Amino acid sequence: MTFLLYLVLGVFSGVLAGLFGIGGGLIIVPVLVYSFTAQGLDPNVLTHMAVGTSLATIVFTSINSIAGHQKRGAINWYLVRWMTVGLLVGAILGGRVASLLPGTDLQVIIGVFAICMAIQLYFGLGTKNAAGEPFRQPSKLWLGISGAVVGCASSIFGIGGGSLTVPLLSWRRLPMQQAVGTSAACGLPIAIFGALSFIYFGWSEPNRPPHSFGYIYLPALVGIAVTSMFSAGLGVKLAHKLSPVMLKKLFAVLLLCVGLNFIL
Repeated sequence: MTFLLYLVLGVFSGVLAGLFGIGGGLIIVPVLVYSFTAQGLDPNVLTHMAVGTSLATIVFTSINSIAGHQKRGAINWYLVRWMTVGLLVGAILGGRVASLLPGTDLQVIIGVFAICMAIQLYFGLGTKNAAGEPFRQPSKLWLGISGAVVGCASSIFGIGGGSLTVPLLSWRRLPMQQAVGTSAACGLPIAIFGALSFIYFGWSEPNRPPHSFGYIYLPALVGIAVTSMFSAGLGVKLAHKLSPVMLKKLFAVLLLCVGLNFIL
């Protein structure tokens, strides 16, 4: 029954990855926290296991999501290339920070983060006022620093970075569909290096459960990855059919629900 939950979770996370460019982590982490709690995993490590496992699944989900957005020309590879430099450093640093935090504190931080992002995106706080202002390529320095911040936060929260990258690029006036596609591409290096850091920092943890690889729970990884890789394509199709305004609103509502679940 538990493995069936992982398969279903993979379907939903794959659709969300393609639709919002988020890698599905904002859904995977809370569901895994509830699942691991029900299975009786040690409270001190179960949140870390959920975050690490989420990052590992995003590696597989991102591949199909990237392919789908690339076919539609929705990825700005200049942005991806220069953000990746910072993303790698930030992802490793975030993994270390998360490993030092108590599990309950980590849950609250994730919840508050999700709610803040929901409010910003829904109401457009911090966006430029000039209507119709065209997108301009940011400097390499700006992209590197932004990538480091996104990578660090994403590794701590177990996400692909879309909840930060999408509003960030949208604020820079990149069209919403391109912001989603570019975010999906940025999610792959975050997931790879974030997952590796959780393996390394969790390797000597004495309270982790059987069938785990550092802070990655292998049964959950397999179940989620198998179905999410195939369902990501459906999310990509939806992303290119919905209007940009509708896409932002739906994304914000999703973040709000996840955040409230974590802090209440």
